[in-house]
Amino acid sequence: MKRSFIREILESIDEQTISFAGGLPNEKLFPVEDLKNVTQKIFDNPKVLQYSVSNGIKPLREKIAQQYSNEGFPTKAENILITTGSQQAMYIIAKYFELKDITVEEPSYLGAMNIFKLNKLKMQGVKLEEDGIIIDAFEKSFEKTKLAYLIPDFQNPFSSTYSQDKREQIAKIVQKYNGILIEDSPYSELYFDKKNKSISKELPQNSFHLGSFSKTLAPSLRIGWIRASETLIRSIMIIKESIDLHSCGISQHILDEYLKDENRYKMHLQTIRNDYKTKMNFFAQTLEEVLPEFTFTKPKGGMFLYGKFNDLDSFELVQRCMKNRVVFVPGSEFYIDNRKTSEVRFNYSHTNIEDIKRGLELVKASL
Repeated sequence: MKRSFIREILESIDEQTISFAGGLPNEKLFPVEDLKNVTQKIFDNPKVLQYSVSNGIKPLREKIAQQYSNEGFPTKAENILITTGSQQAMYIIAKYFELKDITVEEPSYLGAMNIFKLNKLKMQGVKLEEDGIIIDAFEKSFEKTKLAYLIPDFQNPFSSTYSQDKREQIAKIVQKYNGILIEDSPYSELYFDKKNKSISKELPQNSFHLGSFSKTLAPSLRIGWIRASETLIRSIMIIKESIDLHSCGISQHILDEYLKDENRYKMHLQTIRNDYKTKMNFFAQTLEEVLPEFTFTKPKGGMFLYGKFNDLDSFELVQRCMKNRVVFVPGSEFYIDNRKTSEVRFNYSHTNIEDIKRGLELVKASL
């Protein structure tokens, strides 16, 4: 086990460093006044400071469940487990499947891979393409593992989006072998043009669907959730209770009060999408102008842009870039074997337009 390279970078840089490393939202878009108002309101009831139920307060679970049902995925409050961020959700599920084999994308989310290693899950990597995982290789692996971890929407780090055809094929494969899909979906609401249907919708009894308010509202609230069958929720509840009894009650009540106004949240989400789409397009344009040797495909949503240079070690490049006060995450961090690669993940959501241009010029100077 080793610490997250991204967390180490965030701790080691100063305010003068331009960071394309972390998956940070744009804090200028946080609904500060709305959250102030609802927070003041919830404290009219002192019970918000009391111990709560392990699976999360029911009104919040009902609101999350209703969002699924509105999208044609019938869900009840009993299908929802509130977690302390989606990172805890992954830990709970990984602990439940401890010592088993698991099929994962390559490259894949560093935080999930560290959790799987900690819980001694043996990862079987399957290569990603622009429209999702390679299906034949996925089926060959899944036939053995009966368990998979996928990020179909604006994948972290690869920034790809699964096609509808591949989503349907994956659902059929999971059903064929009666396995389990862990579908990580923190970015699904950050689409630029349209929202995709979840794979889990076709697998209500054979899936864990993970969501989070960290990317869409405020990370420090630390509220995520798991959507699964009532049987699976009951099976993992004991693990949740052994970790922290329940997730932060104050955060849950704040969110519940905030979400009572559905239009407010919808407008907030649209503001984020517009901002991130503008930044992504500017980032892509600047890359083409400043670093034409960097090849990439523009993402359809999310917070990241992934691509590669020609014949260089991106881990060595980031060391030089750090001296010039600009950082990103080298692709080696997202592979099971930490292989040498020329691939890079850039985050565009947190940096302003001026720093995007200056930062990429610093990367160019570090080549």
